Amino acid sequence: MAVPRGVDAVTWLSLYTFAVFVIPSWLVFRPLGSAGSVSMLMGLGSFAIWLLLRVGRPLPVDQPRQPMRLMLALFLFSVGVTYVIAMSRPISRDEVSPADVAILAMVSWAGTMMLAGDAISSMSRVHVLVWRLVVGGSFLAVLGLAQFFARQVFVDRISIPALSPMTTVELAMRNGLVRPAGTALSPIEYGTLMGMLLPVALHVGFHHRNLNPLVRWAPVGLICMIIAASSSRSAYLGAAIAVAVCMIGWSRRQRGMVLGLGVGGLALVFLAAPRIIDSVTGMFVGAEEDPSVTSRTDSYGVAWFFVDRNPLFGRGLGTFLPKYRIFDNQYLQMMVSIGIVGVLLFAAFAIATFIQLARVYRACEDPKTRDLVVALIGAAAAGFAGLAFFDAFAFPMTMGTIFLILGLGSAVTRLTALSPSAKASPERPSPVDPSFAGQVADRDGLAR
Repeated sequence: MAVPRGVDAVTWLSLYTFAVFVIPSWLVFRPLGSAGSVSMLMGLGSFAIWLLLRVGRPLPVDQPRQPMRLMLALFLFSVGVTYVIAMSRPISRDEVSPADVAILAMVSWAGTMMLAGDAISSMSRVHVLVWRLVVGGSFLAVLGLAQFFARQVFVDRISIPALSPMTTVELAMRNGLVRPAGTALSPIEYGTLMGMLLPVALHVGFHHRNLNPLVRWAPVGLICMIIAASSSRSAYLGAAIAVAVCMIGWSRRQRGMVLGLGVGGLALVFLAAPRIIDSVTGMFVGAEEDPSVTSRTDSYGVAWFFVDRNPLFGRGLGTFLPKYRIFDNQYLQMMVSIGIVGVLLFAAFAIATFIQLARVYRACEDPKTRDLVVALIGAAAAGFAGLAFFDAFAFPMTMGTIFLILGLGSAVTRLTALSPSAKASPERPSPVDPSFAGQVADRDGLAR
């Protein structure tokens, strides 16, 4: 059976992006419960495909070092240790299923990253996936703006055969303004996602010059508009962190252009909707009186009580249920669930990501690829920072996007480590890693 021409890892990951952004994660295959979201199943499929591609095929001798993948493996191993410990002690029956789902989610996200890192065949295909990721973000931004102005959820009307809703969705408000959520489970998740996608959209605006200027800059405008209207601290801080990080690697012209757009955008928002400015200012000036902030700060003492009981490996990922406490801080949640060892390994995973991508930036000669690396660093910084605002492991849209972005970083690391000529020519396919379609076709032929 031949694989159709043009079907490769990017095709699969594009479908995965569609599942993450367009299909609400509260719609699941009912027999599978919370493990039955389409994005999780496709992520598990990514892991299975990656394993099949790796079976019987040794790694190339010139495979570049990727410390973030080593740290991810160590982190996943620690998560497995906490799972074994949790299952070997007396455990409440309603904690078992969430623990199983948490392990499957980790495998799903890791599979997405590994498939993107190992199976994308050329930089041209990387840029195709980047563009499709930005298109998905534009869809979410348009949907969020529609929710903001129409004051309707819209997505509660979505019905997909074979999928059933696990929860109901409602319109969230803050200071009399709608807090849009797109297809996300929460406005916080939605805001974090928009902050992550902003630097990637800016990269498309700067460097995808094969597109009409209006087409390539429209996503930037849409994402900036929804961030301004989001009434979400996670969106504002995520976007600020992403842009601040990118400023380090941008050219002087890019910095000036983005600063000019930012100032002009704020002036436009102030003139068109001054109420938004007042709402944003109130969120930060009066933060100490905000119940959502005091709830987070009060959680530190509660978290330490549980950490003190299982300090090294925690009580098990997924076993600390919302009925016990909602921390709204994934790092606190990790301290309780996977302990000090797990949190340190996750922090090492984040640090290794930035070190690896910074090395790629310094070694790369192609301006477009260098700018993409800057955008991926900014997006990853916004994503890792955003975990401090909500228990993100329970929100598949955010985590699926973070690991897809890290997978793109892994792919760029591999593809730019070929030869100096390949670094300067991003359209050249990788000779050390055949295309996803070709590998599948070869394996199919061997099977026959």
